Amino acid sequence: MQVQLSESPALPTAEQLEAHRPGLTALCYRMLGSVFDAEDAVQETLARAWRARASFEGRSSLRSWLYRIATNICLDSLRSQPRRARPVDLGPSSPPELSYLGEMMADFPWVQPVPDSLLLTGGEDPAEMVVYRETIRLAFIAAVQQLVPLQRVVLILHDVLGWSSREIAELLESSVPAVNSALQRARAKLAAQPALEGKPVSAADRQLAERYLLAFEAYDIDALVRLMHDDAIQMMPPFALWLRGSGDIARWMLGPGAECRGSRMLPTSANGCLAFGQYRVDPEGGHRPWGLHVLEVSQGKVAVLHVFLGESIFEAFGLPAHLDS
Repeated sequence: MQVQLSESPALPTAEQLEAHRPGLTALCYRMLGSVFDAEDAVQETLARAWRARASFEGRSSLRSWLYRIATNICLDSLRSQPRRARPVDLGPSSPPELSYLGEMMADFPWVQPVPDSLLLTGGEDPAEMVVYRETIRLAFIAAVQQLVPLQRVVLILHDVLGWSSREIAELLESSVPAVNSALQRARAKLAAQPALEGKPVSAADRQLAERYLLAFEAYDIDALVRLMHDDAIQMMPPFALWLRGSGDIARWMLGPGAECRGSRMLPTSANGCLAFGQYRVDPEGGHRPWGLHVLEVSQGKVAVLHVFLGESIFEAFGLPAHLDS
């Protein structure tokens, strides 16, 4: 009688683990709302997976195994971190006057942008890109941050990544009814959020972005606000102040924001949106990093303008630390 021996699965290689970095970063970013926290969580995930690779039995896919590790790391992180938010989540809009600017809240847990280059492999099909754009927008990320950790995890795993309630229950060592209940509550909370456009960036969007770049570098504010909806919003974290209406945005840019005159802009992309690194004039020569503009476009015009201030954002996006001309 011949005994049939089952073969143990081959140990995952470093290259196989690394191939999952973009997906893991997208998962952790959606959970944590910070590109820096997400990268730290991914590094820890890959380190734990490497140390525990001998325990991978192949009962699930390598991707599922890694996502389980990452989810638990994010849950541990969320237990000790405050919820992240945008300026618009903290209070009403302000007049476009310097006296309303307030102190820079550098230590506040703001929702941060993420470079698309960290999350995309280039091989995504159009259907995947629609889901990506709907679930990586800053409005979605901010809304998810308002959920308690359990609801956040269940919503992302089920509605974004397509896990079944049974798989999530196994991961969380919970029951299917408990998972379904958390999912229902999470969906109800997100239902109040405005609908997000998941369409790919179109040629018209790119033309709009090019006109935005030219208008901003020329500091032609009339041309700039013509690219915006009348009720457009501008946010500038780490300041809590935010503005509503293209008229107030124009008054701010011509008033307290007038030092941005002479800026240069470098194109990039963030959160499924077109974006620009803004470099203000450096008194010592050239231009220095100032703010990352992320344009959320709706119906052919800018609906929300995020301007994230600080050099660390430029580092995360791989943008130059200085422009010499």
